[in-house]
Amino acid sequence: MIKKLLFASVVLFLALTSLAPAQSFVRLVNQPPGGAYLSFLLTDGAVMSQANDYSHWWKLTPDINGSYVNGTWTRLAPLESGYAPNDFASAVLADGRVIILGGEYNNGSFVLSNLGEIYDPVANTWTPLDPPSGWDFIGDSPSVVLPDGRFLVGNKLNMEMAALDPGTLTWTMLGSTGKSDFHAEEGWTLLPDGTVLTCDVQNAPHSERYFPSTQSWPRVGNTIVDLHSPSPFKGCSQYGDLGQFCYYPPGEIGPAILRPDGTVFATGSFSKVKAGHTAIYTPSRDMTGAGTWAAGPDFPNNDDAGDSFAVLLPNGKVLLEGNSGQMYEFDGVTFNPTLQTFGYLIVLPTGEVLSADGRAVKLYTPANTSYAPAWAPQIKGYPKTVQRGNTYAISGQQFNGLSQAAASGDELETATNYPLVRLTNTKTHHVFYGRTHDHSTMGVATGTQLVSTNFDVPATMETGTCTLEVVANGIPSPAVTVTVL
Repeated sequence: MIKKLLFASVVLFLALTSLAPAQSFVRLVNQPPGGAYLSFLLTDGAVMSQANDYSHWWKLTPDINGSYVNGTWTRLAPLESGYAPNDFASAVLADGRVIILGGEYNNGSFVLSNLGEIYDPVANTWTPLDPPSGWDFIGDSPSVVLPDGRFLVGNKLNMEMAALDPGTLTWTMLGSTGKSDFHAEEGWTLLPDGTVLTCDVQNAPHSERYFPSTQSWPRVGNTIVDLHSPSPFKGCSQYGDLGQFCYYPPGEIGPAILRPDGTVFATGSFSKVKAGHTAIYTPSRDMTGAGTWAAGPDFPNNDDAGDSFAVLLPNGKVLLEGNSGQMYEFDGVTFNPTLQTFGYLIVLPTGEVLSADGRAVKLYTPANTSYAPAWAPQIKGYPKTVQRGNTYAISGQQFNGLSQAAASGDELETATNYPLVRLTNTKTHHVFYGRTHDHSTMGVATGTQLVSTNFDVPATMETGTCTLEVVANGIPSPAVTVTVL
């Protein structure tokens, strides 16, 4: 009898296990003809991807039902002749344009390019961007969009910093008092108080926070474990028109992600014991002190995330891509291995994660897609009736999400901390995105602060009653009802 009961229990357990949801990868029905690597989430819900030749770009538009799997690709304007960069500083700006600056490689050569361009998704045009004065080389520099909308970038080769005003396209040189080493190979993480956290690579295991108000980098402690790896390149990496300059790489580091609980999960490249380390930073309660570091778990199976990618899932876990190709979901305590891929990652407004590796574009869906209601944006002010083709303001709380939600080891920044507006017709259930622009802030975890953005009602969308949601980092707000005329 006992054996029969045990057998029945095992059968029931297996049956329940087989019904449990699991992580999945789904290949897009349509693939970009020129391949795709780095991708940005545009503020109209489309995805902009760099093609395999680095100079051309493609746009993925979800289908009428909001499906990216069944979406279609269109070709965008190419970069200016002579600029085909790889490994550069980048961002989606508060006005909806996309900026790329520098390039460790250009046209396949190691040059530390100082070229740059800004893409206007409405006009489908690229505009060349001058570098900060005196910056002959930029390469793969760290960058971040500050809460006030300025694009902050660090000089890879020294401790200089500059901020771009997106409205005037002018650069302002900034101070960097207290920075202990140059910015090479470092990643920057935006914190809720508007400061920027970095873990040193050359001077590991030190860490610092940049305070824009004082233009200084006070130290915020030791990361406990060494997150950087020695550079695999020994000696001089030559650059310059004649190869007359030498760059000595300080090593690599993994991505760092701000989590919903306010901690930063920082990951490492390979270490002396092979397995990459991790560390967890907890800012001080009043966000003005140094905060504390604690060692996190080492990567399983001697894996690491040096110069790799991570995103914040809507469920609050960090999805990491190990250099072995194994992906992990970090739940705040442990690594949970999932599926495998080699791809550049971004979170879509559906909560899915797009992975592009130059050969195929796929969508990753975690087993758990739930999120805490407190993490969602909240709509406070909105128009009850809208006219197609017109622009309207909308206000509320947490429109920018709780995190930048994306990071790599250093360059190739694809943060998604900005609001999208999704309109769903209540009769046909067709989905439309109203392009957002001119957000009141680019900060993260803004809490009860009242924030706002503007959205353009698509001129070709259906009329009638719609639900409207503000989506940030894959998490939608509670819906409100609007009438589209």
